[in-house]
Amino acid sequence: MNAPESHGPVSALRGDNLALGYRKDRVVHDVSLQLRPGAVTALIGPNGSGKSTVLRSLARLHPIDAGTVHIGDSEARALNAKDFARTVAMLSQSRPHPSGLEIRDVVAFGRHPHRGRFSGMSDADRTAIDNALTLTGLTEMAHRAVDELSGGELQRVWLATCLAQDTGILLLDEPTNHLDLRYQIETLELVRDLADRGTALGVVLHDLDHAASVADEVVLVHRGRVRAAGTPEHVLTSENLSEVYGLRIDTVVDAETDHVRVYPRGRHQERRSRASHALVAASTI
Repeated sequence: MNAPESHGPVSALRGDNLALGYRKDRVVHDVSLQLRPGAVTALIGPNGSGKSTVLRSLARLHPIDAGTVHIGDSEARALNAKDFARTVAMLSQSRPHPSGLEIRDVVAFGRHPHRGRFSGMSDADRTAIDNALTLTGLTEMAHRAVDELSGGELQRVWLATCLAQDTGILLLDEPTNHLDLRYQIETLELVRDLADRGTALGVVLHDLDHAASVADEVVLVHRGRVRAAGTPEHVLTSENLSEVYGLRIDTVVDAETDHVRVYPRGRHQERRSRASHALVAASTI
């Protein structure tokens, strides 16, 4: 998947001192982060840590109890809905399951912010839809009904819809969820290509190796607070990860790729490791 050229300058998206909650329960406390043009920022952390809530707040899909979100020098809330949708697109975990539509029809929804109320489809709209279908490997099946699709295929359809929206800021909440290995890798390569062409990306990822391979900056969220933020090498340390995830996690830098590799050590791995050490020790007696 090769990303299209960037369209003009892109502003940074910044959240400052965000406090977020559900009803009376505060789940995010004083979180600050910035998504820079041309960079991938990966949010990682255990289930329930607040990372998806942070991403949704940046997309104006979750109310902010305290703090601010800025696009460039302007507050995000100052933009009307259409202008915001021309600037920021989000692939969320909770998506409707459309019925009776073809894949191309669903992807075309991404063009709504760029169209007038009564205007038809323009050449630019059709080109953006074609590009999005190509990038997600859906061109050959564009006229299939979405009712027939697997979870992984639907995931690619919704990603294509975000790409058709053609924004400079892209927020992806677990974009590799439901995808098989091939499309996981192709999606990560697409994320990297988009960043290299100027898009600002914020991505929630559960797979720590994926975060290490694609991100310029990693934000480790634990219990609603930022535990560490910086380069993958700075954040993805055995100390940080073991503390946050509650089990022993070893990390090494792959000599071939220069990426951090993550090795969780559950109870079974620990027992095998101790048994292996005991065998080595016995063989030296």
